[in-house]
Amino acid sequence: MADNNNNEEAGAAAPQEPQARIVLYCGVCTLPPEYCEFGSSAKKCKEWLEENHPDLVASVYNTEAVEAAMSHLTVDALARAEKAEQAAEKKAIKETAKAERELAKKLSSKIVLKRVERAKRKHVIVVTGLEAFGLDLKKVAKDFGKKFACGSSVTKGAAAGQDEIVVQGDLSDDILEYIEEKYPEVPVDNIEQVEEKKKKKSEGP
Repeated sequence: MADNNNNEEAGAAAPQEPQARIVLYCGVCTLPPEYCEFGSSAKKCKEWLEENHPDLVASVYNTEAVEAAMSHLTVDALARAEKAEQAAEKKAIKETAKAERELAKKLSSKIVLKRVERAKRKHVIVVTGLEAFGLDLKKVAKDFGKKFACGSSVTKGAAAGQDEIVVQGDLSDDILEYIEEKYPEVPVDNIEQVEEKKKKKSEGP
């Protein structure tokens, strides 16, 4: 009987496993809602929270405390607060517009895989345009070299000094498939495969 009591006491004293904490992330800026007000998209973040988790708005933004504080402000203080809010909104609008312009520019950017014939029917693939999608060309060139076991390096291109990756080998299709698999941020529709025509030697008289 004593053993049973001891077992029951031991079981009662056994620590419980910690429960996993569920963390909510904002659907606009991807941060926890508690940090949204410090970002550039605070207004949109609040609208998202009001629409998706209205029960959390008061606790996150403490609207009652804000309203109570606003009720004690003077006319001048209210004007300054309103002016500051308007300035913050203008800043957020500018940053949103900038982000939209950058996205539009990125979506319109082209990546070119140019097949170039070298001596003795050997080919290289010249890759340009990846930097528009935030990719580190040196790292990508290293990835190409490892993937295809070939020479791959970053060089200064002839066109406006744009950097390009030169891959040794006739690997245009393989590189296209690898970019699609390895770098999902790059739209496949933005990739063009072209071939540089070898200049014919001028015939003598």
